[in-house]
Amino acid sequence: MKNNQSNNRLRHVKLFFNKILKELFPEDNTCDICGKESFGSNLCQDCTGKVKINDGNICPVCGRKAFRPEICMQCKSKPPLFKKAVSAYLYEDGVTVLISKFKNGRPHLNELFADKIAERLIGFPEIDCITYVPLTKKSAYRRGYNQSKLLAKALSKRIQTPAVYGAIKRVKSGRAQKGLTQAERVENVKGAFKIVKRDKFRGKNVLLVDDVLTTGSTVNEICRILLKAGTKTVYVATAASVEYKPPEKPNLEAKK
Repeated sequence: MKNNQSNNRLRHVKLFFNKILKELFPEDNTCDICGKESFGSNLCQDCTGKVKINDGNICPVCGRKAFRPEICMQCKSKPPLFKKAVSAYLYEDGVTVLISKFKNGRPHLNELFADKIAERLIGFPEIDCITYVPLTKKSAYRRGYNQSKLLAKALSKRIQTPAVYGAIKRVKSGRAQKGLTQAERVENVKGAFKIVKRDKFRGKNVLLVDDVLTTGSTVNEICRILLKAGTKTVYVATAASVEYKPPEKPNLEAKK
């Protein structure tokens, strides 16, 4: 009993001092890219130019920047299982730094990303609930949080739509997706996820949230099991997405 009381007192003391530290040194007083004084903003003046909004010519299906404002060749040749995807930023330059820091020790960046994603959802089709891409237990423990879950939570408040937690589990870790070809990415996530609360999604329009959309292999695999479980429609929202670049045509002259 005494040990429990001591632990509770220690916990309250830590919470108190953490609160004081946050008030004295708020996280948003310095730039989240370079660390310089930013006067209450996430980015300093210099780094603002390193962060590009994902607008202009965008594929209306996967939401990635494209050469023309039309469906990209990837979505034409193999349509994704989600109805539509949107992303706030272009995954390059300063945004790659922000995403990396969001995953590794700066969970407060969920607020910045959620603000921008919410803007992309203005005029969007009706959404019944929000969920997110889960991590393995090992990854969540090592990181201390799931960045996609935090993003879904912040977004839920902004668009006044309930978030569903713990309904999808990652049951297979696989290899890191980075560096794999598109075919390898698809194979790598097969059977990696499982829905444990099917009733939360049955007959509903679901918004699936993640940090970055690259080839879409991960979200597409989750879409597959969501639709199999009776979900009506799946939409996708991410903090950032890579630019779509069509495959280079083979140089026939060089082969002659």
